[in-house]
Amino acid sequence: MDLNFEVTATCSTTAARAARFRTTRNELMTPQFMPVGTLGSVKALDSLDLERLGATIILGNTYHLALRPGVPTLEALGGLHTMAAWSRSILTDSGGFQILSLTGLRKLTEAGVKFRSHIDGALLDLTPERSVEIQAAIGSDIAMVLDHLAPSDSSREVIVEAMERTTRWALRSLAARTRIDQTGAQAVAQALFAIVQGGVDLDLRTRHAQELADHPFDGYAVGGLAVGESIPQMYDTVGHTAALLPKDKPRYLMGVGTPQDLVEGVARGIDLFDCVMPTRNARKGGLFVNRGREKLNLNNARFRNQRAPLDEACLCYTCRTYGAGYLRHLLVSKELIVYRLLSIHNLHIYLDLMREMREALAEKRFAAFRRAWWSGVEAALPGRPD
Repeated sequence: MDLNFEVTATCSTTAARAARFRTTRNELMTPQFMPVGTLGSVKALDSLDLERLGATIILGNTYHLALRPGVPTLEALGGLHTMAAWSRSILTDSGGFQILSLTGLRKLTEAGVKFRSHIDGALLDLTPERSVEIQAAIGSDIAMVLDHLAPSDSSREVIVEAMERTTRWALRSLAARTRIDQTGAQAVAQALFAIVQGGVDLDLRTRHAQELADHPFDGYAVGGLAVGESIPQMYDTVGHTAALLPKDKPRYLMGVGTPQDLVEGVARGIDLFDCVMPTRNARKGGLFVNRGREKLNLNNARFRNQRAPLDEACLCYTCRTYGAGYLRHLLVSKELIVYRLLSIHNLHIYLDLMREMREALAEKRFAAFRRAWWSGVEAALPGRPD
């Protein structure tokens, strides 16, 4: 489908850019962070929480949703938008990450991958075509091709094999796309993004990006990172790969990462990000503060008697309403509401950081913003710009 992708601002000294595009649901402004809702919800939050936070797109997981509730139920209940009462955009991954994360439960062939369900041992036969079919049943606005993600410490031979298979699977996914959404009088196909692999070998990344760019995908993702490589390697690979991708299509960095990674990813030309980090850390008491430049552990006893908020400069609902001592009490007591409150805080930090970067780009001051943001981070952090 035509996402009507339009670059609205660029940085003169970095590869950063701001853009807008439209799915069948809503307009998206980039750079943008996408909260992860693996099982059909962003854990501990409902759709109203997400709307109030300013989220305009969330993620679902093809592998997990295919197992539970399953495709028949997804179809019977009208797809994930209807089920979750979420009127904005959804992107679904393809199940490719589970090829890496569930190695003991899967068998990989050229046809696809067969999984034994981690729930009940049932067989899930996930081919590129079946992945597209499941994503159509989920009803996502943006689907991902099924890709083969090799471990970061694999030999070059294994990485090349996975990369070449990813190309073949991407073309099979493109041929299999069938779902049509009706937008007014116009029929629009579900958007489909390709995924660039190649490890941290820049020559392989060049080859793969060029191969995929020859085909009519609606966007392109940089995959296979944040899986064990060093931060400088990741940043070098992101910058190199993003520069090779079509300028008139969205660029998505999969599964990354920290607030520092978001700033540096934007500086290297990335438009979209996702990661479980803000919500997963929140549920364990790991909170990002100081505009994401620092992280604290709320389990620490030093917060026991603190009346002040977690982050006095933060304008999220949690910090405007509750003191850190009370939130720590809820956390150590395992009171269920704390998971919502802490998730609201962390996602506010992430989404507000993206908003700040969009504004800085629009006002032609991104390079200055980036320098000022990093000035609050320890100098020893890898990847810090000069």
